[in-house]
Amino acid sequence: MTYTDVSLDDASEVIELAGFKDLLSIEKLDGGWANSNYILTLESNEKLVLKIWNEQSIEEVNYLLNMTKYIVEKDFPTPKPIQYLDGSYILNKNGLAWTLLPFIQGNWLDSNHSSLYSLGIIQAKLHIIEPPNNLKKEFSMGYKLFNKLYNIADENNEWTDFMKFLKNETEELLIKIGSLPKGIIHGDLFSDNVLAINNEVVTVLDFEEICYDFLAFDLVMTFVGFGWKKGEPIKERWDSLLEGYQTIRVLNADEVRALPHLHKLATLSIAAWRYWQFVINLPDTDHTDRYIEMTNRLNKELPF
Repeated sequence: MTYTDVSLDDASEVIELAGFKDLLSIEKLDGGWANSNYILTLESNEKLVLKIWNEQSIEEVNYLLNMTKYIVEKDFPTPKPIQYLDGSYILNKNGLAWTLLPFIQGNWLDSNHSSLYSLGIIQAKLHIIEPPNNLKKEFSMGYKLFNKLYNIADENNEWTDFMKFLKNETEELLIKIGSLPKGIIHGDLFSDNVLAINNEVVTVLDFEEICYDFLAFDLVMTFVGFGWKKGEPIKERWDSLLEGYQTIRVLNADEVRALPHLHKLATLSIAAWRYWQFVINLPDTDHTDRYIEMTNRLNKELPF
């Protein structure tokens, strides 16, 4: 999805600032709900990705790029941002950050056993990386977003049924979750953030929610993204994901106990983000009711 239109001339100017030339074509890149992404093809057949950050400030993007470079240095498979000739990684155009990435060949990850087993391994490898000191401590789609929605409800004096439901369901959730191991989490491992070849993960994209939080929360968030079909949880998908994950990092007893509560938090986080994005921020689209897909999952029997 794109929110900022980019011409061939615009893109040519940008790549020249990074030492590239002879842009042949530009096309919108599928996937993503918050920023504008384009594939740039050069006459040499080399491909780049141009990303325009529509919802993050320059400061926020700089932080995210630093975190991305950190995990790349730890041999985690994610594209390393391309540096401009002036030494920066961000081009500031009209207050928006424009960044370049190498294009990684692959398909969106499937939900079969081999694919999810591979994803479990990759996610566990992220979780055992030592967190950097400046890693943010708050998941932006969790209680931070919940409180933002509550403030909007107060300001407008309009507590919708969803707002009331969200507040009621999350008030004591952290108490039920308790104290669990924390580390680097991706926070949004859905199918449009993972590329694969032959059912093997080749790269993980879009670390926009990266932070220091419950590791098991990140795992169940991945199940929210990959583990459901036609509104029902698929036990075999959870088993495949967990099997791969535990070849690297084994969940402890407290994490296993907390899985249903973590899953509720993850599901409500996605519901809240969709409500914010498609009811409040970008209303009157075909996606207005997408948050309901998540709330409808809350009464389903889970495989853990």
